[in-house]
Amino acid sequence: MFDAFGVMRPARTVLFGDGQRRAVGRVAAGFGKRALVCTDERFAATQEMAELKSLMEAQGIEVRIFDGTEPELPIAGVQECAEAYRDFAPTVIVGVGGGSCLDLAKLVSLLLAHGGSLPDYYGEMKVPGPIIPVVAIPTTAGTGSEVTPVAVLADSERELKVGVSSPFLVPEAAICDPELTITCPTSLTAIAGADALTHALEAYTAIRHSPSSEIAFERVFVGKNVMSDYHALEAIRAISQALPKAVANGSDLEARRMMMYGSVVAGLAFGVAGTAAAHAIQYPVGALTKTAHGLGVAALMPFVMRFNRPQCTNEFAQIARAMGAETQLDEDALADMAIENVCALFSSIGIPQTLGELGVPGDRLDWIAEKALLAGRLVNNNPRPLDLESVRQIVDDAHTGL
Repeated sequence: MFDAFGVMRPARTVLFGDGQRRAVGRVAAGFGKRALVCTDERFAATQEMAELKSLMEAQGIEVRIFDGTEPELPIAGVQECAEAYRDFAPTVIVGVGGGSCLDLAKLVSLLLAHGGSLPDYYGEMKVPGPIIPVVAIPTTAGTGSEVTPVAVLADSERELKVGVSSPFLVPEAAICDPELTITCPTSLTAIAGADALTHALEAYTAIRHSPSSEIAFERVFVGKNVMSDYHALEAIRAISQALPKAVANGSDLEARRMMMYGSVVAGLAFGVAGTAAAHAIQYPVGALTKTAHGLGVAALMPFVMRFNRPQCTNEFAQIARAMGAETQLDEDALADMAIENVCALFSSIGIPQTLGELGVPGDRLDWIAEKALLAGRLVNNNPRPLDLESVRQIVDDAHTGL
């Protein structure tokens, strides 16, 4: 039976392809004459950043650059940027870089538009209205933040990463130029790509809610639906083919194109379907180990898949097919193969195989399970119900390996 329920919340404009970064001047000019660029110290010093600035200035735009974005985006850095440029009153905020730079652009825009403090907006549907327009230009292929309604930051007081989720956070424009990823280091290419694949996997296997005419207004993440399924499988196909090639040879522009494409469509998938257990458990794991988000979710994903296997036979079989499995195999064999293929792909690009390898101490597993359950949106989005005992079992298995 055709699933007749679907939701899409894409950016208003998505420009994809080699050289599309050079459209930034005309895109930004559509939102006024004062642009704040949020990036990091490394990219701010590149010729590419100088070119982007020049293109905006050629359109009569006054450009200010904040280059203090830190990895995993601490709350203090967001507040610092917002306060530093409040008097500048930007009409558009351009995020350039990895996911933290794009999320910084979203959150600074939120604070400048609505005031208050970031904890006021934690969770879903807390943003009261439109924010300053954001133009997102990713330089990695992984987070999908350029097309999603969520921004994630680290709150030191809570010892966790937290999310702000609202349809108002979807950027007005996404400029996705694969050429900007050519200089992405091998390790970051692997981590970001693994993150993108987990987005697609968890979106495709998310819980399916009973649709109503109200659900898209009550929830940012509405669960598995026909639109998210299309994008998730498309992302799985592209990423599973391209990721090993991009890691092996960063100059392979065709692989870089496919990876950026896969990251964008994975973002379109999880931006409405949401993610689940792997992301919930990674929040405390990341806070504890200070390791990259993509490493944590990728290390956890095979163990979450094994837990969800009884509930997801059909979905896992479709995942195996998308990854190139022989289609004549029966559903059960294909479902098992999906888990094996994900494990093999992550292993081939250097993703740690256990939480122990990430540095998680054995005496903190109870704490991780307890903290993971606090991410109710993610826990409730998992296709197989989760409680403390089942989360602890996933954490135990992921810590030692199976």
